Amino acid sequence: MAKKLYVGNLPFTATEDEIRDLFAKHGTVLSVNLITDRDTGRPRGFGFVEMEDHLAAMEQLDGYEMDGRAIRVNEAQEKRNRGGGGGGRY
Repeated sequence: MAKKLYVGNLPFTATEDEIRDLFAKHGTVLSVNLITDRDTGRPRGFGFVEMEDHLAAMEQLDGYEMDGRAIRVNEAQEKRNRGGGGGGRY
């Protein structure tokens, strides 16, 4: 069963292809999505990787140094509903 991983503390220069190649050494990568700032388009330093067998990648790559940064790899949590909206006056 496919599992989505959170990958944090990425170098801002990291590309989806680099992340795909790194994780592909540890299993089949189904997708890579690096998050960018919606206003500036600049990388935010984290993303998500979806893999079929994620355990080896989590064990081998959590703490892996990439361009001087120790990346964090954890199982992604479901997006929480933050409420939001409205704020209008009565």
